[in-house]
Amino acid sequence: GEFLALARVAAVTIKSHEGMRFGNTRQNCGAIVFKMPPPPIAGPCPMNADALSTLHDHLLTALADAPAETRRLFHGRGRCWPGLEQLTVDWLQGVVLVSLFKEPEAAQLEDLKQMLMAITESAQWQQSGAHTLLLQHRYLLQSTTEWLLGEAIEELIITEGGLRYRVDLGRKQNTGLFLDMRYGRDWVRANAAGKRVLNLFAYTCGFSVAAIEGGAEHVVNLDMSSPALNRGRDNHRLNGHDMSKVSFLGHDLFKSWGKVIGKGPYDLVIIDPPSFQKGSFLLTKDYQRVLRRLPELLSPEGTVLACMNDPAFGADFLIDGVMREAPGLRFERRLENPPEFPDADVECGLKALVFTLKD
Repeated sequence: GEFLALARVAAVTIKSHEGMRFGNTRQNCGAIVFKMPPPPIAGPCPMNADALSTLHDHLLTALADAPAETRRLFHGRGRCWPGLEQLTVDWLQGVVLVSLFKEPEAAQLEDLKQMLMAITESAQWQQSGAHTLLLQHRYLLQSTTEWLLGEAIEELIITEGGLRYRVDLGRKQNTGLFLDMRYGRDWVRANAAGKRVLNLFAYTCGFSVAAIEGGAEHVVNLDMSSPALNRGRDNHRLNGHDMSKVSFLGHDLFKSWGKVIGKGPYDLVIIDPPSFQKGSFLLTKDYQRVLRRLPELLSPEGTVLACMNDPAFGADFLIDGVMREAPGLRFERRLENPPEFPDADVECGLKALVFTLKD
């Protein structure tokens, strides 16, 4: 199509991200490094032919060595690629999910679709084993999904770290597993042995699955959404877990402190709230309300994993909040984010911080 006539050939190389550190606020932009990489930008640019060519080249390279498990293939929201700031692409083991977070111009949308369909004709697509292509319009109220290739699938079982999760396709805004938290789940799995764990804002219980797999003694999951917790039960069963080691509380946390405290104390408390949830959670007001309860929740050698994914607030928001509301805790470290989630400013990406009680 018209896109292919305009596409340029970019020299690309795969860059290793082993040893990536966050000593400052700038992080390398991308798993694909161009000979002359575009600089980080402050605001959105048009999704023009150059932007689509960049995406085209990136996806072909990624598909040529498709991951064995679920991964993000392209993270435009990190603002590393001009014109692609509102676009992500996920690999769901044969299903390619493209998500648009802002409505493009009609001509740009058509060019995007032409480019994506051209990729499905490529040798890289065939080699990867991909069979389904979805385009999700996240900017629409219902997050409408178009099935550009393949039969409609409502649910899919994916793997991450050898663990199985059931996700939704085409019906909900989110699939049910946030891929940027992969290292967080890995950390919980590696640090949960023999511990009693409290998983606040549990959603579909990804942290709980990781904790039980890592040998946790018991996990208490709390979330207002009963359907999300039901999916959490499914995820535990998919992995053959002993359900007597897992509890599910479908309550409003701020009206249920008595129940939560009564099931403690906890050796590990995980806090991973939404930035905003109408009527139930506002980051700037409610996170501190959770933090000040930590002394009542933790065992004498307790640990906290506090998470936040609002680009408007850096890690200092959490560090300062803990110092103010729970001064008995000490900041230990910030977990790295997976390399497939580059960000022009690391403070805008996911924050997952570990705190421990002071000696």
